[in-house]
Amino acid sequence: QASQEELKAAYRRLCMLYHPDKHRDPELKTQAERLFNLVHQAYEVLSDPQTRAIYDIYGRRGLEMEGWEVVERKRTAAEIREEFERLQREREERRLQQRTNPKGTISVGIDATDLFDRYDEEYEDVPGSSFPQIEINKMHISQSIEAPLTSTDTAILSGNLSTQNGNGGGSINLSLRRVTSAKGWGELEFGAGDLHGPLFGLKIFRNLTPRCFITTNCALQFSSRGVRPGLTTVLARNLDKNTMGYLQWRWGIQSAMNTSIVRDTKTSHFTVAMQLGIPHSFVMVSYQHKFQDEDQTRVKGSLKAGFFGTIVEYGAERKISRHSVLGATVSVGVPQGVSLKIKLNRASQTYFFPVHLTDQLLPSAVFYATVGPLVIYFAMHRLVIKPYLRAQKERELEKQRESTASDILQKKQEAEAAVRLMQESVRRIIEAEEARMGLIVVNAWYGKFVNDNSRKNEKVKVIDVTVPLQCLVKDSKLILTEASKAGLPGFYDPCVGEEKSLKVLYQFRGVLHQVMSADNEALRIPKQ
Repeated sequence: QASQEELKAAYRRLCMLYHPDKHRDPELKTQAERLFNLVHQAYEVLSDPQTRAIYDIYGRRGLEMEGWEVVERKRTAAEIREEFERLQREREERRLQQRTNPKGTISVGIDATDLFDRYDEEYEDVPGSSFPQIEINKMHISQSIEAPLTSTDTAILSGNLSTQNGNGGGSINLSLRRVTSAKGWGELEFGAGDLHGPLFGLKIFRNLTPRCFITTNCALQFSSRGVRPGLTTVLARNLDKNTMGYLQWRWGIQSAMNTSIVRDTKTSHFTVAMQLGIPHSFVMVSYQHKFQDEDQTRVKGSLKAGFFGTIVEYGAERKISRHSVLGATVSVGVPQGVSLKIKLNRASQTYFFPVHLTDQLLPSAVFYATVGPLVIYFAMHRLVIKPYLRAQKERELEKQRESTASDILQKKQEAEAAVRLMQESVRRIIEAEEARMGLIVVNAWYGKFVNDNSRKNEKVKVIDVTVPLQCLVKDSKLILTEASKAGLPGFYDPCVGEEKSLKVLYQFRGVLHQVMSADNEALRIPKQ
């Protein structure tokens, strides 16, 4: 928001500081020329309304974007934003042609009822009967890929294979989706499988109002018994900023009516649903609490009761790496028994392992299903996951340091040169501030500080920025905006990729004060 007058004032101030004619030493003169040229380049960009608008909105990468040479000179910031977005859309469309967006699910059902429902009298004469039998009794694999044809048309190819107790089958589907407008899209589906005959479907999505939409899915399933039609319609509405209401009507196979309300906030997710249908009718309530921690931990619980019985579920999920989320849920029901469900989401792939423990409600099964995963997780997290993530972070930091080493070295040399050129100006500023009992920076450090005992093995990486900060003092005030302080004159990044802070010890009205500021945090001293 700086005015042209403020830009000119800052430009004049830096020109006076870095002007080559003000320095007699040949080495200082050479350094001053280089910094003076950088300041002049910056002023050329910011003094031109068009290039400044590009830089203000998109930074240096906006200036480097190809295609600006064809843009008219007399354009407003809004028009420039539109032009940039058009250029970006063209680049996105080129990138879209190469994207397949694969998604997959692997589910492995495990029957471990022999651990708890075992009857010893049945196994007395069987060799090796002392070991419980744990079996894989079902598996399901599904995969889909997208092939963008144009910016509005997409082809989706998907397939799945399932097997349970020795019997199985599979199917393959091809869908063609077209975005008809900003309000809706349509999709045609063709499928075939060995358990069912050909399938033809049509799905339509439409925004009725800004707060309400409808989805309709029609399908014709051909089989040896004839044609089986099906129709599903969902009407949804935003009840408020965080709450959605849904009405669903399904006709054909397993006809039902369903209504649900879903409230999703930053800290919680709540769902209540009721279904009337054939063969299942039920009422369901679920709640999920989202912790605002680095690992995005979530704890959830639900109760579902209907004609099939009653099921209580509780569990948790946690982010274990940048692209992976691990979750476990315990399911206790009548007459279903006790099950443990383990799920791993890795990018767009899902791995699901439902483990059926017992057909009865046994406290021992509930206890082991709850405690077992927790003990295993914390042991794995401490012994495997945490060391692996630490090593991975170190590798990434090292790679980042290597790739930016030459740039950082150049910035360091520029910063050191700037500090040498500032000495005379800083001496005058300190004399003026001392005369008025104003603001004097006694000491200032910028970089990585280690105050936490748990991080005492980490190395402190800071640089002295007392002179550059004092040089920024004007009329007994120091004002820094919300931007990385590594870009300030006389500063550079001493620890690439790591969390940085600015620590300042200053004197104002003859009294010492100390302040700590995060790297991108605005700072104004003296404090009010």
